[in-house]
Amino acid sequence: MTDNPRNPHSGNGTRRPAGSRPAGHNTGNGRSASGETHSTRTAHSANRAANPNRRTASGTHTNPNTSPKRKGTKRDDAKKKRRNILIIEVAVLLVLVVVLFAWSKLGQIKVDDEIEIATIDTNELPEEVEEMLKGYTTIALFGVDNRSNGNYDTGNSDSIMIVSINNDTKEVRIASVYRDTAMDVDGNGTIKKCNYAYNHGGAKDAIEMLNRNCDIAIQGYVAVDFAALTKAIDAVGGVEIPVEQDEIDGWTSPEGQYLSLNTYIDEVSDVTGIKSSHVKSAGLQTLDGVQATSYCRIRFTSGGDFRRAERQRLVVNELVKKMQSADIGELNKLIDAIFPHVATSFSLSQLMGMAVDAKEYNLSQKAGFPFALATGSFGSAGSLDVPCTLEANVKMLYLFLYDDATYEPSSTVQDISTTIETMTGYHEGAAQDYGYGTGNP
Repeated sequence: MTDNPRNPHSGNGTRRPAGSRPAGHNTGNGRSASGETHSTRTAHSANRAANPNRRTASGTHTNPNTSPKRKGTKRDDAKKKRRNILIIEVAVLLVLVVVLFAWSKLGQIKVDDEIEIATIDTNELPEEVEEMLKGYTTIALFGVDNRSNGNYDTGNSDSIMIVSINNDTKEVRIASVYRDTAMDVDGNGTIKKCNYAYNHGGAKDAIEMLNRNCDIAIQGYVAVDFAALTKAIDAVGGVEIPVEQDEIDGWTSPEGQYLSLNTYIDEVSDVTGIKSSHVKSAGLQTLDGVQATSYCRIRFTSGGDFRRAERQRLVVNELVKKMQSADIGELNKLIDAIFPHVATSFSLSQLMGMAVDAKEYNLSQKAGFPFALATGSFGSAGSLDVPCTLEANVKMLYLFLYDDATYEPSSTVQDISTTIETMTGYHEGAAQDYGYGTGNP
């Protein structure tokens, strides 16, 4: 057995014999067994009093006046655990309240259960294109002019927009499809104005028309009526629009009817039941919901349908800017105003997912489609905006919506393009720049 360095009295490690005095025991001569005198011990005690935090032989500090720190009891641990559980429960409850609130709001939207997007016809696309499209959400927006609020089954689609959302960057791009664009509206080679499809077959036929003529795969649609746009704009306090004098002066339609911004205001006010006032002067001004909706409907001034689509894009852009800067109270008011006047194929859970990202969306680019076109009148088909050619325009559309500069249209698009070119005589070189967003993107 080795010596114990922590016990100087251990000697060679043998036990102290029973009855022997321990170190420090007074021997009776005033000196302890360790050799300390009474005066020495007194001095040591005084030194301890003066230096309570002295270092011991082991190197640690001791303070005889300080009690050792008490460890937590099982009761304390149980209380702490209960507090943590309570905090978690409160957090979960708050999240649940927010979700239920949002769900109750989204529940005001008319969800179209009759349309299953998976069953909507699309063109056969290469695997690499289908894989690329998974990085985007492609939506069709329809502004329905049916003079009957809340009815989305039929009616002229006064506004047709294709929206692409980059799922990673949240960048949003919008292509406004001119309502008089020549397209195959039924899959049987019938070339008519593209707004024919919604009027005769509702959202399903309109989506299939866009898929067929543009080589896209619409993942869902949203349709709104007069009241939706009107109430949305009122909810954000109006939008800033530069009104021009010819829009106030008015014009005569091809049917001989006098129309102007103010006659449209009277009509929209009558349809929606919302009062407004006439616009009396040109210039940049804040338009209320009825006025701005009427502004979107102006068609027969210079620029025709191209200028009309440009007006619609301007109003949408100003509305989105107002929505993104709105506070919670304004957003709640906006939701209550617009949701009852919206129909969609998206489920409530899908809408919840998009609502979460709404603040991150960046509306970066807007354009009219077709990009390259020419106008003309073609018998029973009427006045058409003819893509020059459809095949060339679909290539430009892929570049605009998806940043794909190498896309080659499907055989379906090529066949429709040939049919339109044969019917109208308009080839790629016949395209005209009419201004107001026409021309290459």
